[in-house]
Amino acid sequence: MSHKTRAHKEPLLRMVKRDDISPRRAWVYRGIAFILALITGGLLILALGHNPAYVYRDMVIGAWGSPTVIRETIKLAVPLLITAIALSVAFKMKFWNIGGEGQILAGAVAAGYFGFFTAQYFPKPVLVILMMLAGMLAGGLYGLIPAIFKAKWKTNETLFTLMLNYIALAFIKYLMNGPWKSPGSSFPKMPMIGSDVRLTQFFGVHWGWILALVLVVAAWFYFNKTKHGYEIAIVGESEDTARYAGINVKRVIMRTMFISGALCGLVGMLQFAGADFTITEGTAGGVGFTAITVAWLAMMNPFGMLVVAIFIAMLERGANTIQTIYKIPGSAADLLIGIILFFMLGCEFFIRYRLIIRGKEPKDTNSAADDAERSPEAVDSARTTPELSAIAGKEPKNA
Repeated sequence: MSHKTRAHKEPLLRMVKRDDISPRRAWVYRGIAFILALITGGLLILALGHNPAYVYRDMVIGAWGSPTVIRETIKLAVPLLITAIALSVAFKMKFWNIGGEGQILAGAVAAGYFGFFTAQYFPKPVLVILMMLAGMLAGGLYGLIPAIFKAKWKTNETLFTLMLNYIALAFIKYLMNGPWKSPGSSFPKMPMIGSDVRLTQFFGVHWGWILALVLVVAAWFYFNKTKHGYEIAIVGESEDTARYAGINVKRVIMRTMFISGALCGLVGMLQFAGADFTITEGTAGGVGFTAITVAWLAMMNPFGMLVVAIFIAMLERGANTIQTIYKIPGSAADLLIGIILFFMLGCEFFIRYRLIIRGKEPKDTNSAADDAERSPEAVDSARTTPELSAIAGKEPKNA
C-alpha cells in the first residue's frame, strides 16, 4: 500500500499514547491546567458581578480559616478518600465499578440495622465492630453481584454497577416510608441514633479519618507488595496473559470486587454512625461518583488520592462558603468546581496522549502505522511477547 493511499485513509486527528514523559514536564502541564481553570472560573465569577480574587480567597478561608471549618473539610474528605481507594482496587483490574453509591448505601443499611435495633443489647465497642463488619459484608456482597455476572457471562460491568445504584436508592426510599420510618413522623425519614451509637471523635472529627490514613498505606502495600496486587495488575493488562501465567481470572475478579464493595460499605457505616447519624437518600451524597474523579486524578496512587480528596473537599467546602457570603447560586458554585476539575482531568489526557494531525506524523511513528498492515496473528504475537516478559519483572518478591 502506498504512503499516499494510507494517509488518505487515516483520520484528520489521531490519538497516540506517549511513550514517556518526565515527571517535571507532567507537573508543568498540571500547573498550566490549574491556572487556566482559575482564569476560566474567574470569568464566570466576573459574569456574576464579583471580584474573582476575593471569591477565591474566601473559598480558601471557608475551607481552612478556622478549626471548625477545617474539621468540616476533613469530614468531607474522609468518605471521598476511602471510596476512591475502594474504586481504584477494581479500576486497576480494568473492572469499571461505577456502583460506589449503591455499595455505600448497602453498607449504611446493614450498619443501620444494628444501630437502630440492637443498640440496647451490646456495649458500644461491640456494637461499632458489628456495624463495621455488617457494613463491609453488605457492601462486598453488593459489589460481588456484578463480578459474578462478569466472570461467568461477560456482562457489561459499567451498566450493571450503575443500575445497582438505583436499586439501592429505591430500597432506602422503601425503608424511609415503611418499616424503618421514624415513629410519629409525618415525613418519610428514619430516626436519629443516640450518642451511644455514634462514633467517638478525635480532634473534633470521628475516628474514620485515622482509618482513612491507615487505608492509604495499606492500599499502597496491597497494590505494590502483595501477590493479590500483582494478580490484579496482570488481569488488568490481559486476561489471556493472566490465564497463561496460571492465575484464576474468575476468582481474582470476584475477590477484587468484594474488597472494592466492602470498602464502599465501610464508608456507608462511617457516614451513618459518624456524620449523618441517620440514613437518607443523600447518605452517599454523590461520593461514589466524585471518588471516580479522585482515583483518576491521582492515577490510582493511594497517596495521590489523599491529596486530591483533600483538594476536592476544600473546593466543596469553599463553594458552600461563597454561596453564603456572595449569594452565589448553588448551581454556579457547582459549575465553578466542575470547571476546575474539568481542566485538571483534561490535562491528564495530554500527559498520557498526544494528538497527531494527518500528514504531520513524526518519523518514529511510522512503525505504528505499519502495524495496521500486519496480519492479526502477527500483531497479537507482538503484543503478547512483552506482556509475558513483564510477568517476571512485575511479580513482587514475596509473591
